[in-house]
Amino acid sequence: MESTKQKNYAIPILMMILLFGMISFVTNLAAPMGVVLKNQFGVSNFLGMLGNFANFAAYAVMGIPSGKLLEKIGYKKTALLAIAVGFAGVGVQVLSGVAANFAVYLIGAFIAGFSMCMLNTVVNPMLNTLGGGGNKGNQLIQIGGSFNSLMGTLVPILVGALVGEVAKANITDIYPVMFMAMGIFALVGIVLNFVSIPEPHITKTDTAIKDSKYSAWSFRHFTLGAIAIGVYVGVEIGIPGTLMLFLSDPSTGVAGGAASAGVVAGTYWFLMLVGRFVGASIGGKVSSKTMLTLASGVGMLLVAAAIFSPVTTTMSMPVVQTDPSISIGMTEVPINAIFLVLCGLCTSIMWGGIFNLAVEGLGKYVASASGIFMMLVCGGGIFPLIQNAVADNAGYLTSYWVPFLSLAYLLYYALIGSKNVNKDIPVD
Repeated sequence: MESTKQKNYAIPILMMILLFGMISFVTNLAAPMGVVLKNQFGVSNFLGMLGNFANFAAYAVMGIPSGKLLEKIGYKKTALLAIAVGFAGVGVQVLSGVAANFAVYLIGAFIAGFSMCMLNTVVNPMLNTLGGGGNKGNQLIQIGGSFNSLMGTLVPILVGALVGEVAKANITDIYPVMFMAMGIFALVGIVLNFVSIPEPHITKTDTAIKDSKYSAWSFRHFTLGAIAIGVYVGVEIGIPGTLMLFLSDPSTGVAGGAASAGVVAGTYWFLMLVGRFVGASIGGKVSSKTMLTLASGVGMLLVAAAIFSPVTTTMSMPVVQTDPSISIGMTEVPINAIFLVLCGLCTSIMWGGIFNLAVEGLGKYVASASGIFMMLVCGGGIFPLIQNAVADNAGYLTSYWVPFLSLAYLLYYALIGSKNVNKDIPVD
């Protein structure tokens, strides 16, 4: 059999990079859709964020099974199945616009979440394999990650531009974005079906692990780290998701409505892209513990500044304007929004830092730990839901105490919780 270095995998590499972007595209569609759901159906911020919750709740159900599915049917078939599920999930969301039915949208978001979870189990190792492993494989993963961040930046901007006037927001306004997602799923599915890709060897569960009285959960630093991953994803999604609701609210928002709010929220994801480039460049010199400590501490300061700063203090920022036509211009936004947008630089490097600290010293338990991590990504649905319940009852800025306390936990984990105190457990 020819090695991955001897064959030209340009087309499947491109398809995997597109899928990497689709993970972010579909996932990040859920939070800004809260603006649409809130205004079309007259629901609260809490209910408006239920679509995001449904998307991430799928991870709790599919996190570990998706890994087992990968073992049973392989990478290509898992990717094709994930694409079909993703196409169906977005399709159901389109039907929710036709039916003008909130419940149908939630079902579509939940189905799409299954797809995103499955794709997450495929794309990273597949890109590494297609690159032949080593530096080339890592380079492809970094390229995929950058495209992922770029798509995350574009989604709230596109949603905001399509919605325009918040008071008239409707699911049908977002059809162009949904059709775009379905089109990419269809294209990648058709191409992958006809191209040959390698199937990395999947290590079956070792009998020694099955018979062991220990598991990944036996390690305190892993258990706290698994919780940290859920908390982190909640912070990453909650900050920009609630920010868009805050800025779109006529009583507190910016002049451009949802369009301007989308660009401001999109800037958060752009700064995450910048932060990932910076993190990759210094990752070989700065420890995960140091990076997570700094990011958590600075994040807490920024969120606290946003909570306590007066909304009447504003700064100029470039945004999309829709009146009288779509264009780029400067507008005044509350300084609170600037502080929250800057948090994107902090959250950008947290995933890798938490993962590295949590699996340190786990040895043969790393594989099962990875499945648990994927399951706990559901925190991205739970914590924003809690935050917006607070927003409904105490106001948008007060709700940011939820990410503040979450960041405090991440700081604790970096400084204390990440220490391996179970070195007596055999891991060979």
